[in-house]
Amino acid sequence: MKRKRDSDTAPSSSTSGGNESLGAEFDVFLNFRGPDTRLNFTDHLYHSLDGAGIRVFIDNEEIQKGEKIGGELQHAINVSRIYVPIFSRDYASSAWCLRELTHMVECWRRSMDKVILPIFFDVDPSDVKLRTGLYVDALKGHEDRFGFDKVQPWKEALIEVASIDGWDCKDRRQGELIKLITEEVWMRLARGVRVVPHHLVGIDHHVRKVMYMLGKDSLNVRFVAIHGMGGIGKTTLANVIFNQIASQFDGCSFLSDIRELSQQGKILKLQNRLLSDILKSKSIKAPNTDFGINMIRERCRHKKVLIVLDNLDRRDQLVKLAKCGWFGPGSRIIVTTRDISIFEINKNNASLHPKVYHFYEMKEMREYHAIQLFSRHAFESEAPPYEYGRIMREIVNNTGRLPLALVVIGSSLYGKSEAVWDDVLTKLKERPHKEVQEVLKRLRERTCSS
Repeated sequence: MKRKRDSDTAPSSSTSGGNESLGAEFDVFLNFRGPDTRLNFTDHLYHSLDGAGIRVFIDNEEIQKGEKIGGELQHAINVSRIYVPIFSRDYASSAWCLRELTHMVECWRRSMDKVILPIFFDVDPSDVKLRTGLYVDALKGHEDRFGFDKVQPWKEALIEVASIDGWDCKDRRQGELIKLITEEVWMRLARGVRVVPHHLVGIDHHVRKVMYMLGKDSLNVRFVAIHGMGGIGKTTLANVIFNQIASQFDGCSFLSDIRELSQQGKILKLQNRLLSDILKSKSIKAPNTDFGINMIRERCRHKKVLIVLDNLDRRDQLVKLAKCGWFGPGSRIIVTTRDISIFEINKNNASLHPKVYHFYEMKEMREYHAIQLFSRHAFESEAPPYEYGRIMREIVNNTGRLPLALVVIGSSLYGKSEAVWDDVLTKLKERPHKEVQEVLKRLRERTCSS
């Protein structure tokens, strides 16, 4: 479908960025500059995806009015599951393309259910990473028109998306490439594979230990709680494990950032999402949370399920989404949380039986793993240049070796002068805890914005 108005069943537009793809009527959102690719590559890709039964949003008009994305276009981005930006030579000249891309990245950061699959049509990833003049010159023009603060998020979105593995169209037959892209999109939608960062370091031993706790051959229902401080990598670990074992279950569901959604009063939507994922039907809807509890218990009690409850912070979230007696033999529920006190057993909550719970604490990375992760983002190599070895080791150890902080700070220092490195180290030494938490706070604020 090309525009939402063409769909008789489309719901009203939403101005919120938090729809979390619940009941989405689009699978794919195509982001492209019309004059560059509309009548050739993008048109062929749209018809290939549409022919495969994939619901695609492609805008029929060049909307260049206004400075904010709203109405049906924002709704289409919010609810789409896969974003496909098509980077062409004049892509960065379009402020509208950049606004779309930035909103897509915000939604992608917020929900691990979404995927970005970039296509480099007649450019290199280095162009999109702003390491050449191709996009840089266009962005300078935007800065003159809109100001630095407006354009800076566009730059960050370009760099971040260009770091994701995608397709290079150069020296390739378009028909063959479009077929590969269609197959990849179809497989992503069919399998519901979780997306994890490409630069994973030091996670294998965590995976082995949690896998042991999950007890592959046990017919008991088992909960494993992965706990640790914010930014330590709990969600990434849960994603890796989910990908590895999802095919072994009758139904699977990964509910992202429950704390945030619970604060927004969306527990019912999470219940309906869980039911939709496990029963593979979007028509099943609970009218309220109490009804949702009964539906999960009745519809799932004979199914072997895998459920991930990401970022819980209160007991009531757990008891409204997953209890031991609700699921069939061999089911596994993985919980990520900063606070394991939500699992405390008391006389008034006998259903939370301690024998079904196993706890895995994630601690700071080993130094050599932390240096390797930081170096990959700061230098795009496994190890730093000799002259940066000392200062990098100091920065790494002053971040608390939190993976998220290492990635963010390392990426921010890519290509920067020694003076900038010295300034970052000075701030970390003066206020180590505060500086790291500020980095994580800014990232969370960015990912939660709409």
